[in-house]
Amino acid sequence: MRACRLSNGSSILLLITAAALVGSSWVLAADPPPKAMRLGFVDPHSPSTDLRGVNEFWQRLHELGWEEGQNLVVERRWAGGRIDRLPGLMAEVVANNVDVLVTYSTPAALAAKRATSTVPIVVASMGDPVGTGEAQSLARPGGNLTGLSLGYADIAGKWLELLQETVPRLSAVALISNPDSPVSASCAKALAAIAPTLRLKIRVFGVPGPKAFGGAFKQARRQAQAVIVLPDPVSLEHRQEVAALAARYRLPAIYFVRDFVDAGGLMAYAPDSVAMLRRAAEFVDKVLKGAKPGDLPIEQPTKFELIVNLKTAKALGITIPESILLRADEVIK
Repeated sequence: MRACRLSNGSSILLLITAAALVGSSWVLAADPPPKAMRLGFVDPHSPSTDLRGVNEFWQRLHELGWEEGQNLVVERRWAGGRIDRLPGLMAEVVANNVDVLVTYSTPAALAAKRATSTVPIVVASMGDPVGTGEAQSLARPGGNLTGLSLGYADIAGKWLELLQETVPRLSAVALISNPDSPVSASCAKALAAIAPTLRLKIRVFGVPGPKAFGGAFKQARRQAQAVIVLPDPVSLEHRQEVAALAARYRLPAIYFVRDFVDAGGLMAYAPDSVAMLRRAAEFVDKVLKGAKPGDLPIEQPTKFELIVNLKTAKALGITIPESILLRADEVIK
C-alpha cells in the first residue's frame, strides 16, 4: 500500500479545512444565548400620572444590565387610578407566564398576592404588609412577595406637627381618606391617637372615588383649618384636582408624596419615591437571578423628604416659618 503524498499547497489547504471544521464544532457546542426573562409591571395609575420615580425604576434596571427587547420582555398594564381594575390586570399579566410581577401601592400588592401564590412579586412601595397579610414578617416575608414598606403610620405625627407649625391657631385637621384603603385607615387611626397630645381635633372625610373629592373639601372647609390627604391611589391619580380643591377652599394641605406638591399642593413629607423605586429595581434584579422573594427582607425607607411650595403658600396667604424652610429638602418658588 502506497502512502498518500501531498504538495505543500495541498497540505496547507487540508490544515485550513481541518481548522475550520474544528472551529465550527466549537460554535455548534457553544451555549445558546440566554432566554429573555419576562417582567410584568402593573401600574395603579395611567402613563401620564405615574409616580415620578417610575422612570428611575427602568433606568436602574438598565444600569443592572437588563435591556428590554434583548434579555427582558415587559408586559405593562395601567389601572388608571381604578382599584377595581387591579385584580383583572394582575390575572392577565400572570397568565402571560411572567418571571416576576412588579407593582406598587397596598391595593396593588393585595391584588397581586391574590392573583398568584407562585410567581415572584416585588412591590416598590406598600403600607403595612404584615398587618394586611401580605407577609409573615418584614425580616422573613415567606411566600412569594417582597419589596419596600412605606411605614406611613409611623410618620403621620410629623404631618400634624408640620401643619401646626405652619397654620396659626390650628385647632382641627381634616383627613381626606378612602374608606376602602387599609393604609388610609391605619394612618387615620394613628392620627386620631396622636392628635389629642397636640391639642388638635381630627375630622375624617371619606372619599371612595374621585366624584367625592369636591364635597369632602367643601365640608372640610367648614370644620377644619387644614387638611391631610391620606395615602391612596385614587387621590394620587387625581392629584391635580385635589391640589386645586385645596387651593379653591383655601385649605393648607400636606400630602403623602411629593407629586402633589409638583401639582400645586402646599407641602409633602414622605419617603423618597425615587430612591424606593430604584431600590425596587435591585430587588427585581435579584429575583431574576434566582433569589426567592420570601428570603429577601422587606425594607423600610431610610430617606424622607420635605418639599414646600412657596407659590402655593403665597396664594393661600400664609407664611411658611423659617424653621420649616431650613429643614426642607426642596423649596419650589
